[in-house]
Amino acid sequence: MRGRDGVPAPRAGWAYFFDVDGTLAEFAPTPAEVRLDAGVLAGLRRLHERSGGAVALVSGRSIADVDSIFHSPLPVAGQHGLERRDARGVLYRREPSPGALDAARVRLAEVVARHAGLLLEDKGLTLALHYRRAPALAAFSHRTMRAIQRELGSAYATQPGKCVVELKPASMDKGVAVTDFLREAPFMGRIAVFVGDDATDEHGFAVVNALGGHTIKVGGGPTTARWRLASVAAVSAWMAELSKA
Repeated sequence: MRGRDGVPAPRAGWAYFFDVDGTLAEFAPTPAEVRLDAGVLAGLRRLHERSGGAVALVSGRSIADVDSIFHSPLPVAGQHGLERRDARGVLYRREPSPGALDAARVRLAEVVARHAGLLLEDKGLTLALHYRRAPALAAFSHRTMRAIQRELGSAYATQPGKCVVELKPASMDKGVAVTDFLREAPFMGRIAVFVGDDATDEHGFAVVNALGGHTIKVGGGPTTARWRLASVAAVSAWMAELSKA
């Protein structure tokens, strides 16, 4: 059964993984200003109920940050899977060497203080440098983060996103997070669906594609996803097409 824009209509027996920013919520000037539309939340809750709980959020944000937006204890992978809450509410945390990012925090704080419009988001296990309010500083932001990554070594990697570049442990990404969920009930044994909008989601697309699932890119740009929806509003409308099959 085909749904919106030719994308297969969602089914109750599938397992669903959603990015947050740019997928379920519109972007805002800063991460703290992001708000969730009531219709999106209602559709997500309906999908969660109809699928027997097989819906998870997979975000670069921390779990605490995601919870402050959704106000619902959904299964969630935060910081690209470094922290995760399963369907039972059990929390898992992969913490790299304590203090590994201390020098990077100090350096990035100094960079932000010198360049108006840049914003440092300290998520605890990862660091994100946002330049949405200063797009002319995009190249500078990426150079700065790459230089810091080289100092930290191969245990860390830079991850580009939409108007942001992050510093995170190289061993973790959204694909690993999806794989972790798929080993557990109620996700295990189901056809997987991953919906995301930017480069951080390509890791999730790769895993789900390899499993023969459905991958959906939100918005424009190159992607390995098999399907595409135009906007956050289109994602909300797609969820509303939930099939009983």
